[in-house]
Amino acid sequence: MAEIKEPSFRESVNLMFDRAVGLMDIPKGLKEKIRVCNATYTVRFGVRLRGEIHTFTGYRSVHSEHMEPVKGGIRYASAVNQDEVEALSALMTFKCALVETPFGGSKGGLCINPRDYEEHELELITRRFTYELVKRDLIHPSQNVPAPDMGTGEREMAWIADQYARMNTTDINARACVTGKPTHAGGIAGRVEATGRGVQYALREFFRHPDDVAKAHLRGKLKDKRIIIQGLGNVGYHAAKFLTAEDGAKITGIVEWDGALTDPDGLDVEAVRQWITENGGVKGYGDGEFVENGPSVLEAECDILIPAALEGVINLGNADRIKAPLIIEAANGPLTSGADEILRKKGTVIIPDLYANAGGVTVSYFEWVKNLSHIRFGRMQRRQEEARHQLVVDELERLDRYLGDAWSMTPQFKEKYLRGADELELVRSGLDDTMRTAYQSMREVWHARDDVPDLRMAAYIVAINRVAASYRAKGL
Repeated sequence: MAEIKEPSFRESVNLMFDRAVGLMDIPKGLKEKIRVCNATYTVRFGVRLRGEIHTFTGYRSVHSEHMEPVKGGIRYASAVNQDEVEALSALMTFKCALVETPFGGSKGGLCINPRDYEEHELELITRRFTYELVKRDLIHPSQNVPAPDMGTGEREMAWIADQYARMNTTDINARACVTGKPTHAGGIAGRVEATGRGVQYALREFFRHPDDVAKAHLRGKLKDKRIIIQGLGNVGYHAAKFLTAEDGAKITGIVEWDGALTDPDGLDVEAVRQWITENGGVKGYGDGEFVENGPSVLEAECDILIPAALEGVINLGNADRIKAPLIIEAANGPLTSGADEILRKKGTVIIPDLYANAGGVTVSYFEWVKNLSHIRFGRMQRRQEEARHQLVVDELERLDRYLGDAWSMTPQFKEKYLRGADELELVRSGLDDTMRTAYQSMREVWHARDDVPDLRMAAYIVAINRVAASYRAKGL
């Protein structure tokens, strides 16, 4: 029997787009305009390292300029290619539209394994890559704003921001050319945790709707739910940390590149993360059971499965063995379109990447706004809030004295109520609001239309409608 061919990541994104757009009343020409990638730039540049010139290949893809600037991360990975970058830029377009951040979609990548280079060498490479993109206006506060992705982080974003500023010495908004910077270099509190925090808020919102929970054959809230997480990098670690510490869930499995750990009573996320940081993988960790064949743990019994690292980890090869009734895509494209179809037919509820991992771009938007406004969030109003709260507390204390033993303030109420919101609290509040509102817009379509069987299709319909409305407003 001929082997069934798995669609590529880009083909999967296109198939999911086609599924949704087929149900929409949009002219054929506009559908095609929304689908296609506007432009992809390939840059090849040399850097002198270790006494000789090394040539690197990088990409910056711009999928849609229905809104500008366009937004999307830069990843450093040896497998980066044009197809992957274009698929990711398309996802960014629909992601930004779904969560109502006013950006078009873009993505970048550099074919490099960061582990092969010293820090000073990575800085030289990053600065040269930045130079190549900046001189083509592919990094610019009002045109194209990158962010961290796989293989990059705050350090690389600081180098990019500095390189842009060196090339544009009179641009007062230079810091807004990139997001995900360290807080001391124009970043924003809560950006590092943002994608993982967004996954937590997405699950909380899902569990606020008993009808939706019932569709996944689950009941109750997040407390004591068994979660298997694939990838304990930045996204997976923060999602696991918040879901266990604040919602009482249990991480019963952690899948990493070198194997997996399982424990029905729940793993200590902080301890596992520390072990991975020191040893590079989960092998040799003291607690729980080590499973050599890591991917097999994706098929174990659990309530929620969180793929939080790579594309295509759930595919035609393993989809029919996945037992989790609820999957939340913390990574980009962790399910292929073939796997998506198999799982939907089984009745698995999938919270799609388009929505679930939008926490990063949402907080990036807040950082961009902060850079353009040149003021820290909360600086103007925080102490005034505290002063107003003090009036209420003073009145309650007077009542407390007047009523004696008949009434008294709850312990710690005064301390909690008096404190005005700082930047981190405001960022979390804005992210929570964004994730709730976006879920409700998807849910409305999911429940209102019989021809929309799942949240992914609902997410695409909401996003494509918003992109189409932007193009129509432009006169297209």
